[in-house]
Amino acid sequence: MKQPLEKNWDWEISSETSNWSWDLKSLLSYRHLLASLVRKEFLLNYQQTVLGPGWILVQPLLTLVTYVLVFGMLIRIPTGEGVPPVLFYLSGIVLWNFFNESFGTTSRTFREYIHIFTKVYFPRIIIPLATISTQFMRFLVQLILLVLILLYYIIFRGYVIHWHWALAGVPLAVAGVGLISLGMGLIFSVLTAKYRDIVNIVDVGIRLLFFVTPVVYPLALVREELRWIVKLNPLTPFFELFRLGVLGQGTVQTADLVYSFSFMLVTFLVSVYMFNKQGSKLIDVV
Repeated sequence: MKQPLEKNWDWEISSETSNWSWDLKSLLSYRHLLASLVRKEFLLNYQQTVLGPGWILVQPLLTLVTYVLVFGMLIRIPTGEGVPPVLFYLSGIVLWNFFNESFGTTSRTFREYIHIFTKVYFPRIIIPLATISTQFMRFLVQLILLVLILLYYIIFRGYVIHWHWALAGVPLAVAGVGLISLGMGLIFSVLTAKYRDIVNIVDVGIRLLFFVTPVVYPLALVREELRWIVKLNPLTPFFELFRLGVLGQGTVQTADLVYSFSFMLVTFLVSVYMFNKQGSKLIDVV
């Protein structure tokens, strides 16, 4: 009587798919591919450029100068009691860049990597993970710039910060912004692959979202009867929590944080379902 063959392979490719989860073991087996993609994405953006990786700092600095001149000197938007405009605007720029770039690159996953998806098998979620990991590295570099400028104001300008519990909330704010950008990016990567005209709507939507996100103004400055519009944006509590932790000033309420974290969780779950369910079908559509 023949003995059944032992399963001595590491993993198996079959027609069975899951709409809710990825095989963690399979993802771990592709960790070297993930690291290579992060390295490629990080270096490719700065090849054949004059400043190279220096653009990571030049871009927020140029944006900072523009904001200080326009919003600080011309429009004269208050930035909070005793908060230097440079620190206020730079803190918003750093966090907004992280969201904007993470969402934008993730939403283009199928359109930019379809030539790879049709030739080589690997878990497709590797691409969005590599994208957001690259943007997180850029964020860390810009965050170091923010910390250095903050130390300059503390040491040489006498700026006093009353840090408290919110300092521990900074990683939560960054994680919240990152997961919202990943979730929304996965959803729109599917939608824009099927309906290409949605790309135009997404571009306009992100520009409008900027104005209802407290990047260049504090939430406390918004009139009470209009504040609900800004608070409807799930990014708002994370931006305020980030500023409260870094600069010691921000308007943070528990109910708003619960709303933002709930939105983040629901968005991520929906994005997982859509990305897994539609990923294989989009190969023949894009």
